[in-house]
Amino acid sequence: MPAHMKVDAFAIRLRAGSAMQASDLGVRLCQSAAPSLYRCYLMVLIPITLLSCTTFAFASWLPTLLLWCAKPWLDRTILFVLSRAAFGQSTSIRDLWQARKQVWWQQLVWTLTQRRLSPWRSLTQPVFQLECTSVWKLRKRLKLIRASSTRSALLMTSAFGYAELGLYLALTGLWWWFMPVQEHVSIGELFKSNATLQWAGTGIYAMVIGFLEPFYVAAGFAMYLNRRVQLEAWDIEQEFRRAFAA
Repeated sequence: MPAHMKVDAFAIRLRAGSAMQASDLGVRLCQSAAPSLYRCYLMVLIPITLLSCTTFAFASWLPTLLLWCAKPWLDRTILFVLSRAAFGQSTSIRDLWQARKQVWWQQLVWTLTQRRLSPWRSLTQPVFQLECTSVWKLRKRLKLIRASSTRSALLMTSAFGYAELGLYLALTGLWWWFMPVQEHVSIGELFKSNATLQWAGTGIYAMVIGFLEPFYVAAGFAMYLNRRVQLEAWDIEQEFRRAFAA
């Protein structure tokens, strides 16, 4: 998605609105693209989850931490599918594989370090991944995109963070409740001493981010599109182009 493009190619109807209205559009975009999105996302999530589980020998909490650190890298696959879905294009695993260099390996160090700690990464990730802005113009571009949307992006990240934590605790608690009763054993001691439960804990976390992360990325992507509409009047241009095309 270059900085300048034909906005009439969008399959979605663009409207300037609040950041929260834009995030709702993102959720609906994620729902409409769900079959191809989750198919491509699971292609990368499952191997990363299995790879992280090989670190159990070092510490029981390490696999979950590695998954948490890998989320910005996993988000790149989600954003790739969503950016195509915005133009009405379905994405197959073959399409993803053909674009693997661009999607998986570009900006790898920055993705796993600086962007992991960014509280508004879902809003700014499209700038890094889709605009191909030069390094010299990047800071100015990010500042422009974040203007007036920083607070909303931060609130959205916090909301999804709490949702992720709540869902993880709920599923872990459900697992604990259905286990045979064991006296004088805390849930922490049980997970630490039982390899099966350690795998289950990591698997539960993978399930949680597997379900929630596409919605988080989609909400941020829609907020980014909303900023482009506000800055470049995409909604007006889209209406004119469609009117004259008709």
